[in-house]
Amino acid sequence: MTWQSGHRADGKTFLVTGANAGIGYFAAEQLAASGATVVLGCRDTGKADLAVQAIRARVEGARLRQVRLDLADLSSLPATVDALGVDSLDAVVLNAGVMLSGPERRVSAQGHELMFATNHLGHFALIAHLAPMLRAVANSRVITVGSFAARSERLDLADLQSEHDYRPKRSYGRSKLAQMLFGFELDRRLRAVGTASIVVHPGGALDTLTPARPPLFAHTTFQRLRGLPRMRCCTASTRGPTPSSEPFWTPRSPAGNSGGHEFSVFADDHIKKRPTQT
Repeated sequence: MTWQSGHRADGKTFLVTGANAGIGYFAAEQLAASGATVVLGCRDTGKADLAVQAIRARVEGARLRQVRLDLADLSSLPATVDALGVDSLDAVVLNAGVMLSGPERRVSAQGHELMFATNHLGHFALIAHLAPMLRAVANSRVITVGSFAARSERLDLADLQSEHDYRPKRSYGRSKLAQMLFGFELDRRLRAVGTASIVVHPGGALDTLTPARPPLFAHTTFQRLRGLPRMRCCTASTRGPTPSSEPFWTPRSPAGNSGGHEFSVFADDHIKKRPTQT
């Protein structure tokens, strides 16, 4: 692998949320190849086991651990953080997420709209629990995987939970926008203590072009051939983690938020403010 340009991360510990599939999996695989200890945070422990098997089949001597992580259930997060069993954490990749397409609005255990709960609130709370571990390491980093779906959305402060007007695609975009805005604000607040918060996006990816990683996932010959015509405009998920992983090594920019495709998101342009009461 040449993605890391010779950088090594021996002795470092990274947590990747949603590491059992797609971008999260390949980020974990590539970070493991750098010599780091990688903790896979996954809701489905069975899939996490398969991800560990797949990485170890490709990365000799990979240092891997896994913890059960259900971002939609805020009450479960303290136990997850305790299960990490570490006093310090060099970086965390906030990658896990859910995108629903059904017309029915679903809620988390705490009653929050499920996409908003998983994509934003869960990661928000997770960082609060991880803060002491991140502060214990000089130049620790929080990497937020954003989405272009957020660029066309605005947060409605009067209806953050989409209770009054639920549309799946819009609710997803708003949940990612909230997550990204949190990443930008987190960087502003944590600069003084030496932690960088970086928001990245890997670009478009096509699952059918992604290399197989048995026993975790594989594609039939028909699925692979069906995706070939779209190679000109899309890439595979294995290409996606490069911008997600690169911020571990590159110096932080003056703006503090760049990596992969840089976002220029201004809060005032993406927040629909609550009407003034008179």
